[in-house]
Amino acid sequence: MLQRIQTVYLLIAAIISGGLIFVFSLWENSEGVAMYAQDYLMVFVAFLASALLSLLSIFMFKNRKLQFVLGRLNILLNFFLLGVFVYWSLSLPGEMDISEKGIGMFLPIISIVFLVLANKAIKKDEDLVKSVDRLR
Repeated sequence: MLQRIQTVYLLIAAIISGGLIFVFSLWENSEGVAMYAQDYLMVFVAFLASALLSLLSIFMFKNRKLQFVLGRLNILLNFFLLGVFVYWSLSLPGEMDISEKGIGMFLPIISIVFLVLANKAIKKDEDLVKSVDRLR
């Protein structure tokens, strides 16, 4: 059933993780050059893995428990990305390579919000199915 609200949330999370990384820069270095996610292989792979997990989770609608687990795994992946960004922006003393932060560093936070909303809707569906099974 692709017409559920969690599908919309997961699709938005996939668009954020897979599409907006090409639009918004992560930061500008000290020379004023915008740095994007595709400039760093680990970050790029993590963003694409997050988008892939979101898209895979959309089509796991028949197995809500697996869909819920994939959502949690995706949330952990986005927390990892957020941790990497915080580490990079705070680790270097003095004038560092990251002189001005871009909105791309906050994309994992936005993605986490939509993934949490999707997991909440998946949990609500699972509880509804369990309550109907009790009535039979």
